Amino acid sequence: MSLSTRGATHLSSRSARTLPLTRRYRSTNASAQLDPRWLSDLKQRIGKCIAFGLTPAQTGAAGAILSEVARDWRELVAGSEGYLTSPSRRGLHRWPVAWGEQDSMGHVNNVTYNRYAESGRIAWVQKYARFIDPEHRRVWEQLGTPKGEIGMILRKITTEFKFPMMFPDHISVYHKLHAEPNESTDALMLDVIILSELHQRPSARIFEDCALYDYKRHKKAAMPPWMAEVFKETWRLQEEAKRVNSERVWGLLERVRELESQSWDREDAVEDLGSAAVAS
Repeated sequence: MSLSTRGATHLSSRSARTLPLTRRYRSTNASAQLDPRWLSDLKQRIGKCIAFGLTPAQTGAAGAILSEVARDWRELVAGSEGYLTSPSRRGLHRWPVAWGEQDSMGHVNNVTYNRYAESGRIAWVQKYARFIDPEHRRVWEQLGTPKGEIGMILRKITTEFKFPMMFPDHISVYHKLHAEPNESTDALMLDVIILSELHQRPSARIFEDCALYDYKRHKKAAMPPWMAEVFKETWRLQEEAKRVNSERVWGLLERVRELESQSWDREDAVEDLGSAAVAS
């Protein structure tokens, strides 16, 4: 038994319930580790506040939190990890899950997740051609083919399945640089997150190791200096997105904690039993 669990046995039942919530979420440091299930936990915590009974002002505060989460959940979930989610950066957005992608158990087949990542990677690269670095458009467009000066060849992929998706659903796929590149970099190391739109959480996390290859010389190639500069800017934006969106998430969690302290988690709290109280 952990120290915190042993200590909790000597507290009142209400305080024992409050302790893990307080320790788990209270932080003003954007670099602190967010719980992977923070979004689902946030919704459950607000639901508990609503079930207990809120004043009109508190109901408005709860509604404002839920509205912000409903509008920006992709930016908050993926962005807080450094993924860039704008239309000019994302890979796949609300891509439909096909019924035929399910296996005999009614789950999306494991191989399909790698195909999602592959399609997202190609779309991600094409965004560089269209929006980010049109000066080198042709190179970016041919990066996923053997037709250009340089290409990327997938040499390793690691997939961590978080939960089994089912039809119907939609997915959004985002890529980010695993490390900051430089002129000696000869591979693209990419992290991938596949979000279930239905469940609003990651269904899989993937790591891709793509070698850079010179098809004319038939050997591995170093990253061109101009490409390294473009990716350095991407890395800077990733770090900024992580900082900004992590701060937003911690702010939301603090607002929920304040709502809890004003409703069920206050010393004189009395649950609103509604019609049950009248009947008694």
